Amino acid sequence: MFRIFRPRLCACPGGRLMQPFSTATTAASHLQHKQPRLPRLPVPKLDQTLQRYLTSLEPFLLEDEARGGVPFEEALALRKHWAEEFENGIGKTLQERLYALDKASPHNWLDDNIWLKKAYHEWRAPLIVNSNWWLSFKNDPTIPEDVYLGLARDEIKGTAITRWQVRRASWLLHRTLEFKSRLEKQEVYPDTTRDGLWFQRTIGLNFNTARIPRRSCDTFSPVPPSPDPSTHTVLVHIHDWQYSIDVLDSRLELLPVQTLEQRLLCIVEDAGRRLEARERAVPVGVLTSDERDRWAENLEHLLSLSPANETIFRAINHSIVALSLDPWTYVFPSPSRESASSSSPLPPPDSPKEVDAHLHNLRSSHSSHPAHNRWFDKPFTLIVESNGRAGANGEHSPCDALVPSIMAEYAVVQAIDLDAYDEVLAMPSVQSNESQTGWRRLDWVTDDRIKLECVVAEERARAIVQDSDDSVLWFDAYGAEWIKKIARLAPDAYIQMALQLAWYRTRGEFTATYETALTRLFHHARTETIRTLTKESRAWVLSMMDPNVPVETRRDLLHRALQTHSRISRAASTGRGIDRHLLGLRCMIQPEELAVQPALFQDELFTRSQTWKLSTSGLSPGDQFRGTGASEHDGYGINYLPGPSLIMFGIESKHSCPSTSTQIFKSVLIQVLLDMKELCSAPLKSHL
Repeated sequence: MFRIFRPRLCACPGGRLMQPFSTATTAASHLQHKQPRLPRLPVPKLDQTLQRYLTSLEPFLLEDEARGGVPFEEALALRKHWAEEFENGIGKTLQERLYALDKASPHNWLDDNIWLKKAYHEWRAPLIVNSNWWLSFKNDPTIPEDVYLGLARDEIKGTAITRWQVRRASWLLHRTLEFKSRLEKQEVYPDTTRDGLWFQRTIGLNFNTARIPRRSCDTFSPVPPSPDPSTHTVLVHIHDWQYSIDVLDSRLELLPVQTLEQRLLCIVEDAGRRLEARERAVPVGVLTSDERDRWAENLEHLLSLSPANETIFRAINHSIVALSLDPWTYVFPSPSRESASSSSPLPPPDSPKEVDAHLHNLRSSHSSHPAHNRWFDKPFTLIVESNGRAGANGEHSPCDALVPSIMAEYAVVQAIDLDAYDEVLAMPSVQSNESQTGWRRLDWVTDDRIKLECVVAEERARAIVQDSDDSVLWFDAYGAEWIKKIARLAPDAYIQMALQLAWYRTRGEFTATYETALTRLFHHARTETIRTLTKESRAWVLSMMDPNVPVETRRDLLHRALQTHSRISRAASTGRGIDRHLLGLRCMIQPEELAVQPALFQDELFTRSQTWKLSTSGLSPGDQFRGTGASEHDGYGINYLPGPSLIMFGIESKHSCPSTSTQIFKSVLIQVLLDMKELCSAPLKSHL
């Protein structure tokens, strides 16, 4: 019943049907329309934020009372007192400072001053697993099945890179760059629409830049002017060596896909010669997976070794995007793979273990040498394995993963067009002029210190990867169509309630739950928090745990919980959330005021209600699936995609935590979803 396979769905970013790839809107028609403007992200009213905050505390206070703590009314009255004290005291001053900051900001108070630093760049944890997103792509039907199964013999001599791998890499790269070109020409997502205004700005943050490690707080590399030749290139990883290939011609037009393929083949051939000569790359890219202050320190030393390293670092940062050609197809280490046939070295495509292994490689590279063949600071890296399997990994701080996933959708929606290539996957001649132009090595000057740091950084990455317990669940007993048309309920809220019940069944307690809300209705806005745990969701979960509660009561409580969730979701997406505002208020406290914190902020419940042990995000249907890590060591990171006839989940937790288990959570979640269908399908008793 619960088979696992990659989604084959139509792109519908943001949950609404869009047609981003139509050529109907051109640059000419763009000029004929008045460009719309997105409203400015508001500073929420202080009294409304405090009231919503107090409401969000109610399930915690009720639970504390049920477990022998302070009576609910008494505890709530105390929090109301602290809120009134804050509102009439320092809170009023902090709100005025926030208004002044907003007035002085070109775009808004949050994006210009607070969010990037506090949410990402001041965080010192390694990016691998913890922060970067990863996407799996559907398989390209043009590639023969025997290639996916590892049966084909098309390896390029001595490299473990295959010709079909290079072909798919060139096709995905060309499609990605074509999407960028069409954006710039206003052929897709034109800025004559509100969606276009949002998308044009956010997707642009993924090109020609990278995150730069700095002590205490990272930054972005500045985007150079387009005449700079380094902006016309793509960074390529192969066997831990790094190369740069030119992808634009003298008129700054995208080169033909066949030319891109030839240049990739030249790089593969060059890597083959180096391997034959027993050269081995110093895996400098592994350093990008390390703790951020450690990487900043190592980068300072690396750049001090030679001016050539400055040039290489600039080339990496200025490159449009990155591409990793992995000389392997990752499978989980096992004495015998149940999903693999005796004649095939690789498990069948879309089998459970194959999907999990693919996501594992996209997340952190091969388990025997984690973090290799990557540069985790790049916002967008295409990754193609030796059997043609593909996906992407990206640094999260420029924008939320929905944005690059839309670009990835464009890249994969059209299969490889063999007419765009020569009939044969031929290697370029070593003597040809083309084999010597359009690409260059990026060879770092290193020393013993850097070599040792690469070794210890890999060991730290290995510890993170080995502790990560991640897997997917493709639940196909029903999907969004049944939830909407038969149960007549909102799929997102329905799935959130399922996660609440699954958590409680596995832990016997409630926890603060984060769900992402997009605030793209506003200029330069990103996200807000939906606090899924509510008084109503708690009541429904407890009713499901009590066998004496009638079906009618359970169903009524579910409807109330869903209504509450829909209401707070709308508030969050329309600039009336609470968590970003509370963050902004805290950031307005001056250093000399830190010694005496407001009671509102000192309350342990203030921290507990923002400790997201259940960190979730709904995905838009498309031809890829996204993974994410848990926010807390004793919690889960969960992505989900409600398709018409199945619901897809990606779940991550930590092996080292005795309270979590991805496999157990998956099993419980399956039963919860079945129980919810039974609840919504049960006939109501007649009152006649």
